Amino acid sequence: MSVLTATASTAESANPLIGSAPPSPAGPVETLDGLATPPHIRWPRPVQVVWFGQRQWHFMFHHQQKFGGVWLANGYVRGSTAATYHPDHVRSLFKAPPDLVPTLAAESPLRPVLGDGSVLTSNGPRHLRQRKLLLPPFHGEAIARYEQMIADAAEREIDRWTVGKPFALAPRMQAITLDVIMAGIFGIEGRPRAGTAERALRDAIKSVLWSSTQPGAKLAEWMNIGHDEPFGLTWLGLFIPDRCMYAVIAKRRRDQDLEQRTDIMSLIMRARTEDGETLTDDELRDELMTLVLAGHETTANQLAWAWERLVRTPAAHELLIESVRGDAPNADEVIEATINEAMRVRPVIPVTGRRVTVPWQLGEYGIPADTGVAISILLLHHREDLYPDPFSFRPERWFGHKPGTYEWLPFGGGTRRCLGAALAMAEQRVVLRAMAERLDLKAADERPEQPKHRNVTMIPARGGRVVIRAKR
Repeated sequence: MSVLTATASTAESANPLIGSAPPSPAGPVETLDGLATPPHIRWPRPVQVVWFGQRQWHFMFHHQQKFGGVWLANGYVRGSTAATYHPDHVRSLFKAPPDLVPTLAAESPLRPVLGDGSVLTSNGPRHLRQRKLLLPPFHGEAIARYEQMIADAAEREIDRWTVGKPFALAPRMQAITLDVIMAGIFGIEGRPRAGTAERALRDAIKSVLWSSTQPGAKLAEWMNIGHDEPFGLTWLGLFIPDRCMYAVIAKRRRDQDLEQRTDIMSLIMRARTEDGETLTDDELRDELMTLVLAGHETTANQLAWAWERLVRTPAAHELLIESVRGDAPNADEVIEATINEAMRVRPVIPVTGRRVTVPWQLGEYGIPADTGVAISILLLHHREDLYPDPFSFRPERWFGHKPGTYEWLPFGGGTRRCLGAALAMAEQRVVLRAMAERLDLKAADERPEQPKHRNVTMIPARGGRVVIRAKR
């Protein structure tokens, strides 16, 4: 038997809140002889789809307690899918050649929405081509140019908030991220004039983002299962946004200053492969729709989760406020640690997946070629051996410690790590600092908010409701 074995570090961490997992062999194998078949959830596929889609937190922790580290489920993609959450298993999948582990996103209900030209849903050479074209606009230096824009958007939004009145943070965070998307991605700042293609696009994006939060969105998602093209409610919901997107693309191609523009849309429009190829209008639409949908709700709800945890964890809340307002030398470290911990304990994207094209070992178990593998980011982030006291919100666990590549996965990993990770982190740093500087917040209800699953995200059930006690 030939096994690619990835062994977790056995070095003791100086931080008692960071640990390590015992080694577990994982990787491609020549034969499954001697390896057990993972236990299988026996519920019918429709039951599993509804359970997972509506209550993923309960679904994953329930079956972790019942089956342990690896089990088989039936869900959104064809065949059985093996669920796992060991860092060595993650490493084997993220470090494998891409042709051995294509993404499951290409088979998910995301594909009809984002299109087959999206870097998120494509596989093979097409994915590598798209990723190379999209990388430059998300370089660290490029992201730094957007920080003032993010700060301005945050200040405008905070100015609108009322002292003493309970409100949900998630939609307010979404207002900030929409401004960032429109300005940073499309180069459309402020409120465009009525009747312009840019105004129509902004209104259409707001509409599609709003509709994605409604109960019918889950029905639309289920209707997309097994379809490569938009179907039913999804087709109706995308009809106007797509028309507006193509209108803005056509207008931008005619702009005389296209070569001088620094927004992400213009940069990827000008990008060329080594062979001189550029993105087609259809490919641009798919990439822009991906950036809009992947970059809007995820970052907004991650900020809402951070404050949902902060207002219920006095020590962490006080440390953040004192560090930011006192201009402490370690303020940046405290902000970063707070973000890292919020993304650990409440990851907005709780699962990522691959399909192995050869037999694969996952610890004591083996799965045949052409089996899906779901990496549960949620369960990985709550391993007690990796994160002692895993359900508590403890930003101090990250002081002097960087998140591990295969132990902390809010942005996925490998060749499919989120391209917008740097922008998402920049948004969170700037907005978290601005809110800590200006607002005295408390929870609107002392009861913790339960995770609610919407589309592919895990969000606060009540939107992160808070009350502003005072504004600075």
